[in-house]
Amino acid sequence: MGKIQSVAELSDIRTTDHAFQTLQALANRYGVKTNYLDGPDKNRALTRFEFAAVLNQLLNKLLEAQDDIYSTQYNTVKEDVATLKRLQNVYGTITNDLATRLSSLDKQISGFEKRQFSTTTNLSGQLVGIATGGTRARITGVDRLRLDLNTSFSGRDLLLTQLEAGDNGQDAVGRAQNRRQNLLGTTGLLAGGGGLDYVEVPGAVTLSKLYYTIQAGAGFSFAIGPRLAPRDFIDANSFANGSDRNFSSSFFMNNPLIVQNQVDRPGGAGAVLTWKPDNLPLAFRGLYVAADAKNPNSSPVRGGLFGDRYQGSLELEYSLSKDIVTRFQFTRAAINNIDIFAGGINAEWAISRQFAVFGRYGIGSYSGFSTLLGRNLDLTPKRGRSGQLFVIL
Repeated sequence: MGKIQSVAELSDIRTTDHAFQTLQALANRYGVKTNYLDGPDKNRALTRFEFAAVLNQLLNKLLEAQDDIYSTQYNTVKEDVATLKRLQNVYGTITNDLATRLSSLDKQISGFEKRQFSTTTNLSGQLVGIATGGTRARITGVDRLRLDLNTSFSGRDLLLTQLEAGDNGQDAVGRAQNRRQNLLGTTGLLAGGGGLDYVEVPGAVTLSKLYYTIQAGAGFSFAIGPRLAPRDFIDANSFANGSDRNFSSSFFMNNPLIVQNQVDRPGGAGAVLTWKPDNLPLAFRGLYVAADAKNPNSSPVRGGLFGDRYQGSLELEYSLSKDIVTRFQFTRAAINNIDIFAGGINAEWAISRQFAVFGRYGIGSYSGFSTLLGRNLDLTPKRGRSGQLFVIL
Protein backbone atom coordinates (compact mmCIF):
# COMPACT_ATOMS: atom_id res chain seq x y z
CA MET A 1 0.00 0.00 0.00
CA GLY A 2 2.95 2.31 0.58
CA LYS A 3 3.70 2.33 -3.16
CA ILE A 4 0.34 3.91 -4.06
CA GLN A 5 0.46 7.61 -4.85
CA SER A 6 -1.95 10.15 -3.38
CA VAL A 7 -5.12 11.20 -5.17
CA ALA A 8 -3.59 14.55 -6.03
CA GLU A 9 -0.96 12.74 -8.08
CA LEU A 10 -3.32 10.31 -9.85
CA SER A 11 -6.03 10.91 -12.42
CA ASP A 12 -6.99 7.23 -12.74
CA ILE A 13 -6.47 3.98 -10.85
CA ARG A 14 -4.98 1.60 -13.41
CA THR A 15 -5.76 -2.12 -13.62
CA THR A 16 -2.11 -2.83 -12.81
CA ASP A 17 -2.23 -0.81 -9.59
CA HIS A 18 -2.20 -2.77 -6.36
CA ALA A 19 -5.23 -0.80 -5.14
CA PHE A 20 -7.28 -1.85 -8.18
CA GLN A 21 -6.33 -5.51 -7.79
CA THR A 22 -7.07 -5.45 -4.05
CA LEU A 23 -10.49 -3.90 -4.64
CA GLN A 24 -11.29 -6.43 -7.37
CA ALA A 25 -10.34 -9.37 -5.12
CA LEU A 26 -12.56 -8.09 -2.31
CA ALA A 27 -15.46 -7.53 -4.71
CA ASN A 28 -15.16 -11.12 -5.96
CA ARG A 29 -14.97 -12.50 -2.41
CA TYR A 30 -18.23 -10.86 -1.34
CA GLY A 31 -20.08 -11.26 -4.64
CA VAL A 32 -20.25 -7.56 -5.46
CA LYS A 33 -21.04 -7.11 -9.15
CA THR A 34 -20.40 -3.74 -10.76
CA ASN A 35 -19.97 -2.54 -14.33
CA TYR A 36 -16.79 -0.79 -13.26
CA LEU A 37 -15.08 -4.16 -12.60
CA ASP A 38 -17.25 -6.65 -14.52
CA GLY A 39 -18.72 -4.72 -17.45
CA PRO A 40 -17.59 -4.56 -21.07
CA ASP A 41 -14.92 -2.00 -20.15
CA LYS A 42 -13.61 -3.94 -17.15
CA ASN A 43 -10.01 -3.68 -18.35
CA ARG A 44 -9.93 0.11 -18.40
CA ALA A 45 -8.62 2.30 -15.58
CA LEU A 46 -11.00 3.57 -12.89
CA THR A 47 -11.53 7.22 -12.10
CA ARG A 48 -11.22 8.26 -8.47
CA PHE A 49 -14.99 8.53 -8.19
CA GLU A 50 -15.60 5.10 -9.75
CA PHE A 51 -13.09 3.65 -7.30
CA ALA A 52 -15.04 5.29 -4.45
CA ALA A 53 -18.33 3.88 -5.82
CA VAL A 54 -17.01 0.29 -5.70
CA LEU A 55 -15.67 0.87 -2.18
CA ASN A 56 -19.13 2.06 -1.19
CA GLN A 57 -20.79 -1.06 -2.67
CA LEU A 58 -18.41 -3.27 -0.71
CA LEU A 59 -19.27 -1.44 2.49
CA ASN A 60 -23.00 -1.81 1.76
CA LYS A 61 -22.51 -5.55 1.28
CA LEU A 62 -20.73 -5.91 4.62
CA LEU A 63 -23.33 -3.80 6.42
CA GLU A 64 -26.35 -5.63 4.92
CA ALA A 65 -25.07 -9.10 5.77
CA GLN A 66 -23.02 -8.27 8.84
CA ASP A 67 -24.55 -10.84 11.23
CA ASP A 68 -24.15 -13.82 8.88
CA ILE A 69 -20.69 -12.72 7.74
CA TYR A 70 -19.38 -12.09 11.23
CA SER A 71 -20.67 -15.44 12.48
CA THR A 72 -19.07 -17.50 9.73
CA GLN A 73 -16.11 -15.49 8.43
CA TYR A 74 -15.18 -13.24 11.33
CA ASN A 75 -11.37 -13.28 11.03
CA THR A 76 -11.47 -12.82 7.27
CA VAL A 77 -13.94 -9.92 7.50
CA LYS A 78 -11.86 -8.19 10.15
CA GLU A 79 -8.80 -8.27 7.87
CA ASP A 80 -10.84 -7.08 4.89
CA VAL A 81 -12.26 -4.13 6.82
CA ALA A 82 -8.69 -3.16 7.73
CA THR A 83 -7.76 -3.35 4.02
CA LEU A 84 -10.72 -1.14 3.10
CA LYS A 85 -9.60 1.37 5.71
CA ARG A 86 -6.12 1.49 4.19
CA LEU A 87 -7.62 2.03 0.74
CA GLN A 88 -9.88 4.75 2.08
CA ASN A 89 -6.98 6.49 3.81
CA VAL A 90 -4.94 6.53 0.61
CA TYR A 91 -7.85 7.88 -1.40
CA GLY A 92 -9.23 9.86 1.51
CA THR A 93 -10.10 13.00 -0.42
CA ILE A 94 -12.67 11.17 -2.55
CA THR A 95 -15.52 11.23 -0.06
CA ASN A 96 -16.04 11.83 3.64
CA ASP A 97 -18.92 9.38 3.71
CA LEU A 98 -16.60 6.38 3.33
CA ALA A 99 -14.76 7.34 6.50
CA THR A 100 -18.05 7.52 8.41
CA ARG A 101 -19.22 4.13 7.18
CA LEU A 102 -15.88 2.48 7.93
CA SER A 103 -15.98 3.93 11.43
CA SER A 104 -19.44 2.36 11.85
CA LEU A 105 -18.10 -1.04 10.75
CA ASP A 106 -15.22 -0.72 13.20
CA LYS A 107 -17.67 -0.17 16.07
CA GLN A 108 -19.76 -3.15 14.99
CA ILE A 109 -16.69 -5.40 14.91
CA SER A 110 -15.74 -4.21 18.39
CA GLY A 111 -19.24 -5.02 19.62
CA PHE A 112 -19.04 -8.45 18.01
CA GLU A 113 -15.73 -9.15 19.78
CA LYS A 114 -17.33 -8.32 23.13
CA ARG A 115 -20.16 -10.80 22.46
CA GLN A 116 -17.86 -13.65 21.51
CA PHE A 117 -18.28 -16.69 23.72
CA SER A 118 -14.76 -17.81 22.76
CA THR A 119 -12.23 -17.14 19.99
CA THR A 120 -14.26 -19.41 17.71
CA THR A 121 -17.79 -19.20 19.13
CA ASN A 122 -20.37 -16.43 19.24
CA LEU A 123 -23.10 -16.80 21.87
CA SER A 124 -26.52 -15.18 21.48
CA GLY A 125 -29.75 -15.65 23.35
CA GLN A 126 -33.45 -14.88 23.15
CA LEU A 127 -36.06 -14.81 25.90
CA VAL A 128 -39.71 -14.49 24.90
CA GLY A 129 -42.63 -13.89 27.23
CA ILE A 130 -46.00 -13.35 25.58
CA ALA A 131 -49.70 -13.36 26.47
CA THR A 132 -52.18 -14.90 24.03
CA GLY A 133 -55.94 -15.09 23.81
CA GLY A 134 -58.76 -15.39 21.32
CA THR A 135 -62.49 -15.72 20.74
CA ARG A 136 -63.86 -18.10 23.37
CA ALA A 137 -60.29 -18.71 24.54
CA ARG A 138 -58.89 -17.65 27.87
CA ILE A 139 -55.68 -15.64 28.08
CA THR A 140 -52.57 -17.78 28.52
CA GLY A 141 -48.88 -17.09 28.90
CA VAL A 142 -46.15 -18.56 26.70
CA ASP A 143 -42.44 -18.45 27.51
CA ARG A 144 -39.40 -19.64 25.58
CA LEU A 145 -35.65 -19.29 26.10
CA ARG A 146 -33.13 -20.00 23.33
CA LEU A 147 -29.35 -20.00 23.29
CA ASP A 148 -27.42 -20.15 20.00
CA LEU A 149 -23.72 -21.06 19.85
CA ASN A 150 -22.28 -20.28 16.40
CA THR A 151 -18.83 -21.82 16.05
CA SER A 152 -16.44 -21.34 13.14
CA PHE A 153 -13.14 -23.17 12.91
CA SER A 154 -11.84 -21.85 9.59
CA GLY A 155 -13.94 -18.81 8.72
CA ARG A 156 -15.64 -20.81 5.93
CA ASP A 157 -17.71 -23.09 8.16
CA LEU A 158 -20.37 -22.87 10.87
CA LEU A 159 -21.39 -25.28 13.61
CA LEU A 160 -24.79 -24.24 14.98
CA THR A 161 -25.83 -25.52 18.39
CA GLN A 162 -29.21 -24.33 19.69
CA LEU A 163 -30.62 -25.06 23.14
CA GLU A 164 -34.13 -24.14 24.24
CA ALA A 165 -36.56 -24.44 27.14
CA GLY A 166 -40.08 -23.16 27.72
CA ASP A 167 -43.20 -23.53 29.83
CA ASN A 168 -45.11 -25.85 27.48
CA GLY A 169 -47.62 -23.02 27.01
CA GLN A 170 -50.28 -23.02 24.31
CA ASP A 171 -51.95 -20.31 22.25
CA ALA A 172 -55.62 -19.96 21.25
CA VAL A 173 -55.06 -21.70 17.90
CA GLY A 174 -53.35 -24.67 19.54
CA ARG A 175 -56.03 -25.02 22.23
CA ALA A 176 -58.85 -24.98 19.70
CA GLN A 177 -57.15 -27.51 17.43
CA ASN A 178 -56.18 -29.82 20.28
CA ARG A 179 -59.89 -30.39 20.79
CA ARG A 180 -59.97 -31.61 17.15
CA GLN A 181 -56.93 -33.94 17.33
CA ASN A 182 -54.61 -31.00 16.52
CA LEU A 183 -54.45 -31.81 12.82
CA LEU A 184 -53.94 -28.18 11.73
CA GLY A 185 -52.88 -26.48 14.95
CA THR A 186 -49.78 -24.55 15.79
CA THR A 187 -47.97 -27.85 16.25
CA GLY A 188 -50.35 -29.60 13.82
CA LEU A 189 -49.91 -33.31 13.19
CA LEU A 190 -50.91 -32.95 9.52
CA ALA A 191 -49.79 -29.36 8.79
CA GLY A 192 -49.13 -26.10 10.56
CA GLY A 193 -52.26 -23.96 10.69
CA GLY A 194 -50.83 -20.75 12.09
CA GLY A 195 -50.44 -19.49 15.63
CA LEU A 196 -47.44 -18.56 17.74
CA ASP A 197 -44.07 -20.11 17.04
CA TYR A 198 -43.19 -20.20 20.75
CA VAL A 199 -45.79 -22.71 21.91
CA GLU A 200 -45.44 -26.14 23.53
CA VAL A 201 -41.72 -25.91 24.23
CA PRO A 202 -40.90 -28.36 27.08
CA GLY A 203 -39.68 -27.08 30.42
CA ALA A 204 -36.50 -29.16 30.34
CA VAL A 205 -33.56 -27.85 28.33
CA THR A 206 -33.46 -29.62 24.96
CA LEU A 207 -31.15 -29.61 21.97
CA SER A 208 -33.32 -28.11 19.23
CA LYS A 209 -30.69 -27.68 16.48
CA LEU A 210 -27.27 -29.15 15.76
CA TYR A 211 -25.72 -29.07 12.29
CA TYR A 212 -22.48 -28.19 10.55
CA THR A 213 -22.22 -26.09 7.37
CA ILE A 214 -19.10 -25.72 5.25
CA GLN A 215 -18.35 -23.68 2.13
CA ALA A 216 -17.11 -26.23 -0.37
CA GLY A 217 -15.90 -23.74 -2.99
CA ALA A 218 -17.18 -22.75 -6.45
CA GLY A 219 -20.42 -21.46 -4.93
CA PHE A 220 -21.23 -24.74 -3.13
CA SER A 221 -22.09 -25.14 0.54
CA PHE A 222 -23.02 -28.33 2.37
CA ALA A 223 -24.81 -28.78 5.69
CA ILE A 224 -25.27 -31.98 7.66
CA GLY A 225 -26.38 -32.80 11.17
CA PRO A 226 -28.58 -34.87 13.49
CA ARG A 227 -30.92 -31.97 14.32
CA LEU A 228 -31.62 -29.90 11.24
CA ALA A 229 -34.68 -27.71 10.47
CA PRO A 230 -35.81 -27.17 6.84
CA ARG A 231 -36.90 -23.56 7.55
CA ASP A 232 -33.24 -22.60 8.06
CA PHE A 233 -32.48 -23.37 4.40
CA ILE A 234 -35.58 -23.09 2.19
CA ASP A 235 -38.62 -20.80 1.79
CA ALA A 236 -36.67 -17.79 3.02
CA ASN A 237 -38.11 -14.29 3.05
CA SER A 238 -36.24 -11.10 3.87
CA PHE A 239 -39.21 -9.62 5.72
CA ALA A 240 -41.12 -12.55 7.24
CA ASN A 241 -38.89 -15.47 8.09
CA GLY A 242 -38.50 -16.28 11.76
CA SER A 243 -40.02 -15.39 15.12
CA ASP A 244 -36.63 -14.24 16.38
CA ARG A 245 -36.41 -11.61 13.63
CA ASN A 246 -39.86 -10.30 12.70
CA PHE A 247 -43.27 -12.03 13.03
CA SER A 248 -44.36 -14.32 15.87
CA SER A 249 -47.09 -16.00 13.83
CA SER A 250 -46.21 -19.04 11.74
CA PHE A 251 -48.73 -17.78 9.15
CA PHE A 252 -46.06 -15.35 7.96
CA MET A 253 -42.90 -17.37 8.44
CA ASN A 254 -43.25 -20.35 6.08
CA ASN A 255 -45.50 -22.08 3.58
CA PRO A 256 -46.85 -25.09 5.58
CA LEU A 257 -47.08 -27.18 2.41
CA ILE A 258 -43.40 -26.67 1.59
CA VAL A 259 -41.99 -26.67 5.14
CA GLN A 260 -43.66 -29.62 6.83
CA ASN A 261 -44.56 -28.88 10.45
CA GLN A 262 -43.96 -32.40 11.72
CA VAL A 263 -40.41 -32.38 10.37
CA ASP A 264 -39.48 -28.76 10.89
CA ARG A 265 -40.51 -28.23 14.52
CA PRO A 266 -38.74 -31.28 16.02
CA GLY A 267 -35.94 -31.17 13.43
CA GLY A 268 -34.22 -34.30 12.24
CA ALA A 269 -31.17 -35.92 10.74
CA GLY A 270 -30.44 -34.73 7.25
CA ALA A 271 -28.33 -32.85 4.76
CA VAL A 272 -28.63 -29.75 2.58
CA LEU A 273 -26.74 -28.88 -0.60
CA THR A 274 -26.71 -25.28 -1.87
CA TRP A 275 -25.22 -23.96 -5.09
CA LYS A 276 -25.06 -20.24 -5.77
CA PRO A 277 -23.05 -19.50 -8.95
CA ASP A 278 -21.00 -16.30 -8.77
CA ASN A 279 -21.90 -15.09 -12.24
CA LEU A 280 -25.62 -15.99 -12.30
CA PRO A 281 -28.63 -14.52 -10.42
CA LEU A 282 -29.60 -18.04 -9.35
CA ALA A 283 -29.41 -20.31 -6.33
CA PHE A 284 -30.25 -24.02 -6.11
CA ARG A 285 -31.07 -25.83 -2.86
CA GLY A 286 -31.84 -29.43 -2.12
CA LEU A 287 -32.49 -31.01 1.28
CA TYR A 288 -33.58 -34.22 2.94
CA VAL A 289 -34.57 -34.38 6.62
CA ALA A 290 -35.90 -37.37 8.60
CA ALA A 291 -37.57 -36.49 11.91
CA ASP A 292 -37.58 -40.09 13.21
CA ALA A 293 -34.12 -41.15 12.09
CA LYS A 294 -33.23 -42.25 15.62
CA ASN A 295 -36.42 -44.35 15.95
CA PRO A 296 -36.29 -46.96 13.14
CA ASN A 297 -38.82 -49.19 14.91
CA SER A 298 -41.34 -46.51 15.83
CA SER A 299 -45.07 -47.33 15.73
CA PRO A 300 -47.65 -47.26 14.15
CA VAL A 301 -45.51 -46.34 11.12
CA ARG A 302 -41.89 -47.29 10.60
CA GLY A 303 -39.33 -44.53 11.13
CA GLY A 304 -35.60 -44.45 10.50
CA LEU A 305 -33.47 -42.36 8.17
CA PHE A 306 -35.64 -43.18 5.15
CA GLY A 307 -38.92 -43.88 6.93
CA ASP A 308 -41.89 -41.85 8.11
CA ARG A 309 -41.66 -38.74 9.02
CA TYR A 310 -39.44 -37.18 6.37
CA GLN A 311 -39.37 -34.47 3.74
CA GLY A 312 -37.25 -33.89 0.64
CA SER A 313 -37.35 -30.46 -1.00
CA LEU A 314 -35.92 -28.64 -4.00
CA GLU A 315 -35.82 -24.88 -4.45
CA LEU A 316 -34.75 -22.63 -7.31
CA GLU A 317 -34.19 -18.98 -6.47
CA TYR A 318 -34.03 -16.32 -9.17
CA SER A 319 -33.15 -12.68 -8.48
CA LEU A 320 -34.61 -10.36 -11.09
CA SER A 321 -32.70 -7.60 -9.29
CA LYS A 322 -31.35 -7.06 -5.80
CA ASP A 323 -34.86 -5.93 -4.76
CA ILE A 324 -37.03 -8.56 -6.54
CA VAL A 325 -36.55 -12.24 -5.72
CA THR A 326 -38.66 -15.29 -6.59
CA ARG A 327 -38.32 -18.87 -5.36
CA PHE A 328 -39.89 -21.98 -6.95
CA GLN A 329 -40.28 -25.00 -4.68
CA PHE A 330 -41.19 -28.69 -4.58
CA THR A 331 -41.60 -30.92 -1.54
CA ARG A 332 -42.12 -34.68 -1.24
CA ALA A 333 -42.93 -35.90 2.26
CA ALA A 334 -44.44 -38.70 4.29
CA ILE A 335 -46.16 -37.74 7.55
CA ASN A 336 -47.96 -40.37 9.65
CA ASN A 337 -48.48 -42.65 6.62
CA ILE A 338 -49.78 -39.78 4.43
CA ASP A 339 -47.96 -39.24 1.12
CA ILE A 340 -47.51 -35.54 0.40
CA PHE A 341 -46.56 -33.77 -2.83
CA ALA A 342 -46.50 -29.98 -2.88
CA GLY A 343 -45.34 -27.13 -5.10
CA GLY A 344 -44.99 -23.49 -4.20
CA ILE A 345 -43.79 -20.03 -5.15
CA ASN A 346 -42.32 -17.43 -2.84
CA ALA A 347 -41.81 -13.83 -4.06
CA GLU A 348 -40.73 -10.54 -2.53
CA TRP A 349 -40.21 -7.00 -3.76
CA ALA A 350 -38.41 -4.42 -1.63
CA ILE A 351 -39.93 -1.24 -3.02
CA SER A 352 -37.77 0.90 -0.74
CA ARG A 353 -36.09 0.63 2.63
CA GLN A 354 -39.45 1.28 4.30
CA PHE A 355 -41.90 -0.67 2.08
CA ALA A 356 -42.02 -4.19 0.69
CA VAL A 357 -44.55 -6.51 -0.93
CA PHE A 358 -44.21 -10.26 -0.47
CA GLY A 359 -46.27 -13.42 -0.61
CA ARG A 360 -46.27 -17.20 -0.75
CA TYR A 361 -48.53 -19.64 -2.59
CA GLY A 362 -48.64 -23.42 -2.53
CA ILE A 363 -50.76 -26.34 -3.68
CA GLY A 364 -50.40 -29.92 -2.53
CA SER A 365 -51.73 -33.45 -2.58
CA TYR A 366 -52.28 -35.46 0.64
CA SER A 367 -53.25 -39.10 0.15
CA GLY A 368 -53.07 -42.42 1.99
CA PHE A 369 -54.50 -44.19 5.02
CA SER A 370 -54.14 -41.87 8.00
CA THR A 371 -52.95 -43.67 11.12
CA LEU A 372 -54.24 -40.71 13.13
CA LEU A 373 -57.78 -40.64 11.73
CA GLY A 374 -58.12 -44.33 10.87
CA ARG A 375 -59.39 -43.58 7.36
CA ASN A 376 -58.18 -42.80 3.86
CA LEU A 377 -57.40 -39.21 2.90
CA ASP A 378 -57.48 -37.64 -0.55
CA LEU A 379 -56.94 -33.89 -0.08
CA THR A 380 -55.74 -31.09 -2.36
CA PRO A 381 -55.02 -28.19 -0.02
CA LYS A 382 -54.02 -24.74 -1.22
CA ARG A 383 -52.31 -22.06 0.76
CA GLY A 384 -51.67 -18.56 -0.47
CA ARG A 385 -52.00 -14.86 -0.02
CA SER A 386 -52.60 -12.43 -2.84
CA GLY A 387 -50.07 -10.06 -1.37
CA GLN A 388 -48.82 -8.48 1.80
CA LEU A 389 -47.54 -4.93 2.24
CA PHE A 390 -44.87 -4.72 4.88
CA VAL A 391 -43.72 -1.46 6.45
CA ILE A 392 -40.20 -1.48 7.87
CA LEU A 393 -39.75 0.89 10.79
